Amino acid sequence: MSRLTATFEALAQSGRKALIPFITAGDPNPDFTLPMMHAMVEAGADVIELGVPFSDPMADGPVIQRASERALAHKMSLRRVLAIATEFRKSNQHTPVVLMGYVNPIEAMGYEDFSNAAQRAEIDGVLTVDLPIEEAAQNIALLKARAVDPIFLLAPNSTDERIKMMGTAGSGYLYYVSLKGVTGAGHLDVDDVEAKLSQIRANTSLPVAIGFGVKDAQTAKTVSGLGDGVVVGSALISKIEANLDDLERAKSEIVELLTSMRQAMDS
Repeated sequence: MSRLTATFEALAQSGRKALIPFITAGDPNPDFTLPMMHAMVEAGADVIELGVPFSDPMADGPVIQRASERALAHKMSLRRVLAIATEFRKSNQHTPVVLMGYVNPIEAMGYEDFSNAAQRAEIDGVLTVDLPIEEAAQNIALLKARAVDPIFLLAPNSTDERIKMMGTAGSGYLYYVSLKGVTGAGHLDVDDVEAKLSQIRANTSLPVAIGFGVKDAQTAKTVSGLGDGVVVGSALISKIEANLDDLERAKSEIVELLTSMRQAMDS
């Protein structure tokens, strides 16, 4: 059983939902990421999504785009992201780590080399935003052969057929993009999310994490009542961007926000 499956099963048995923070590896500098990962776990994170910086992050809004720019200015690469994950795993064997990014860095490394490196780094899942499922067969096979979960995005307009395809090909969990647009944009329509989750549940048994638009504890609490997990990214990275001259304060504010989300989700 994968770490992701075990985590979601344990949470379900205790009546809790997964808190899944996202940060961009290397933002604002490579030395910040590893201690921030550990601090997020202490604050209540169940899974960590670690963003692989890319020069054209088309699904991401301005906040995460700028995070990628800061990380790339420090020469952060896919291999360096994997090195950070390797260091994290030396002292944390229980928290799943999911890489979230774009296909170009993986293609540059080579699918097989990447899947081998992900296995060595004990990565638990890989979410490749711009790799359509129709073109992902090779990547899926290589990852699954190495016990790494391929994770797919579902959109508000995903059809029953597409949900079934991703539920069959994917593992670990599915990531539901709760609004049309980029990360950090717009506000959640709870009724729309609830209706879509009913459709998704009818077509797959995989856990569903909900992201894009989760900004505060109240939103996290509301969303946790609909899905199996809550993903928060832009709201965290905004704390980094607002405190580039005081990264200890940035870390403290991220911990405070995650702690409030965890408490609200559990209440």
